[in-house]
Amino acid sequence: MKQALKSELSKQLILNEAFKLFYEDGFKTTSIEKIMKATTLTKGAFYHHYANKKELGLEVITKKVQSRVQKRMVYPLYQNGNAYTILEDTFLNSLKSFSIYEKKHGCPTNNLINEIGDNEKVYQKALKNIIEEWKTALKDLIERGKVENSIKQDISSAAAAIYLISAFEGIRGIRKLYDDDLVINEYLNGLSIYLKQLKQ
Repeated sequence: MKQALKSELSKQLILNEAFKLFYEDGFKTTSIEKIMKATTLTKGAFYHHYANKKELGLEVITKKVQSRVQKRMVYPLYQNGNAYTILEDTFLNSLKSFSIYEKKHGCPTNNLINEIGDNEKVYQKALKNIIEEWKTALKDLIERGKVENSIKQDISSAAAAIYLISAFEGIRGIRKLYDDDLVINEYLNGLSIYLKQLKQ
């Protein structure tokens, strides 16, 4: 039992350090050696849990990256209450809640999409699943808003969902270029104008 727990803790350590290094330094430039040095575990410990970096990368996407998006941007959309208010709060408040560290490094999902989303089918599928889950939650919320009459009837839920996701991911990337939040504040002003167009 103790050995199984130790093994699981080692695996979590590798996963956590890999996520951190992929986020800070990029996926392609982060080697297995660099990850294991950060964990202080042996290379043998890596191969006990993962066949290669590709397998680890997939687990980082499906367990670490997807979980972050679900917690911040998907699950809040399913809470009870006025659909428009939930939509507004989720997008406006989320950006304000990011730490300086997160603003500096951008969005882990978007970083990986830009770096490896176009050349590996397995990564592409895993990253697409994250976006599709988010998009579905947004569409469901917007349709709910139409029923309760808080969102205009003629709004295309699919179009609004992909626009909101794209704009949100875009500003996370652009913010990496700046040392202050002025660009985020400008984005939030624009987002507020757009959201008001959805309101009934």
